[in-house]
Amino acid sequence: MSGAALIWCPFPDRETARAAADQLLADGLVACANIIGEMESLFVWQGEADSASEVGVLFKTTGARLDAAIERLGTLHPYETPAIIGWHADAAHPLTAQWLAGTKSLI
Repeated sequence: MSGAALIWCPFPDRETARAAADQLLADGLVACANIIGEMESLFVWQGEADSASEVGVLFKTTGARLDAAIERLGTLHPYETPAIIGWHADAAHPLTAQWLAGTKSLI
């Protein structure tokens, strides 16, 4: 499927998020990564309620690259079970879609 796609993923800290974003950009799997400031995450892990300070990242890519970007992100992520959620965007400005589609690998 072509068109725009997004990936949401929390990381334990800004440095880890930046390293993963840099690699996905270098691989040409995403066109942009918005690293969002510290947030509090509340979750259930192994049957127990817990919380943690995390940094969220919203990755912008294309539908054609979505699966590959998610797969690669899973190999880069430090968590045992990373929360990586991707979806196809229902709509995108034509210039945004053109920019996403024109992104090439930097390596």
